[in-house]
Amino acid sequence: MSTSPPFIRLSDCHYDGLMVPDWSISQGEGWCLFGLNGSGKQLVDRLLVGEIAPQTGRVEHILGEQDIALISFERQQAIYEEEWRLAATDIIPEDEWGTRVADFLPSSRLDDPLIDALNMRHRLHAFYRELSTGESRKLMVLKALLEDARLLVCDNPFDSLDPGTVAALNDALCRAVASGASVVLLLSNRSDIPVWVDRFAHIDDGLMTIFDGESREAKLAQLEASVRVDQIIQPGIPDDAIQLESYEDPYVAELNDCTVQYGGRQVLKELTVKIAPLQHTLVTGENGAGKSTLLGLITGDCMQCFSNDVTVFGHRRGSGESVWEIKRHLGLVSNDLHRRYTVRCDVISVICSGFFDSIGLYDAPTELQVRLSKEWLEAVGMGGKAELAFQSLSYGEQRLVLIARAMVKSPLLLVLDEPTQGLDEINRDRILGFMSALEARRHSTLLFVSHRQDEFLPLFEQHIHLKLEL
Repeated sequence: MSTSPPFIRLSDCHYDGLMVPDWSISQGEGWCLFGLNGSGKQLVDRLLVGEIAPQTGRVEHILGEQDIALISFERQQAIYEEEWRLAATDIIPEDEWGTRVADFLPSSRLDDPLIDALNMRHRLHAFYRELSTGESRKLMVLKALLEDARLLVCDNPFDSLDPGTVAALNDALCRAVASGASVVLLLSNRSDIPVWVDRFAHIDDGLMTIFDGESREAKLAQLEASVRVDQIIQPGIPDDAIQLESYEDPYVAELNDCTVQYGGRQVLKELTVKIAPLQHTLVTGENGAGKSTLLGLITGDCMQCFSNDVTVFGHRRGSGESVWEIKRHLGLVSNDLHRRYTVRCDVISVICSGFFDSIGLYDAPTELQVRLSKEWLEAVGMGGKAELAFQSLSYGEQRLVLIARAMVKSPLLLVLDEPTQGLDEINRDRILGFMSALEARRHSTLLFVSHRQDEFLPLFEQHIHLKLEL
């Protein structure tokens, strides 16, 4: 037991519904703070890093601001938006895309083997906006570890990472704890809890509980007993939804010998993919292997779809097809869409915007569209939050709203790029349940990207595994 003062101590802290009675984090400790989406975890991490101060109670710490690192999707989003702001000004040259990866890291540590362990050596000269979500997450971890942060606060750090990177990250965090740093993992899935974590807390409806069992197993048992389970609701299908029975083409999407390059780096090489109606397809691969680029060729978000042989719903890209006619049959959840959905509007408007394939709502929805949007909002467990501002939600809650937005029109092709990123285990099970229900309806064809083996459902008839092109 360490005799030195704790790195940080929260005493009787209250903030906007959050209650932390007494919590100390000392040198060399590995913590798991478990909580479901909307439970209050994000308020805890903001207290720890000093972004907010408690309305009552005290936060005492011996660490400087530079000693504490926060790794979260919200921080990734803030960096992404700042990079876009820089690109829109005269601060950087026109031929620059913002900040390069190497510039985020200490220049004296660019030879560190941790960069190779997390497979980021080949991306050091890339711009931040070129990174996949998983790669930008790895960059944040690298920055914290190479700057020798003494307290790392990591909000679902293993989300969006491939299995090899998860293992490497686990090893790096374990070694950080062994060297005297403290690591707090804010987790939403109990299956993500590493073996090196031996201290546990739970947050539910804003109240934090610290488990004080004599052994790791005893504390885990207390955590198991504290997690509640909600019932899954299955909403309806729009009355005007197009049925697959009326779809005549042999494929909903067809790619032939497609190659995509960015800045001289080849992301996809001579890739051929064919997806027949109801041929539910799983896409896997390392971070940066081109999974999102593959989906972008189909959705039209990758502009190189027009210079490749890509056919969607029987229409060859670049042949004068109606973009909106294609979008009408397509539902999408992706990290890029989430990053770009910065329009200020309420939750029900975000879901209704799925009928119009817009970011924000600019047309008045019909009564049927509003009713279906409310049904899906209820189905994802957020029925009481229709009038809240989308930006006021936690990252995981925003993700649930965007999933409802994609599903609301029962599209012929439902493209789900890591849809469960940021979701707790209950909401992950809910989304996987929706997918199984959609399979039973025989209406939408699923195109699904995931790193998690527990999401490789039996319904997938085709598995595409992409390899990283270095």
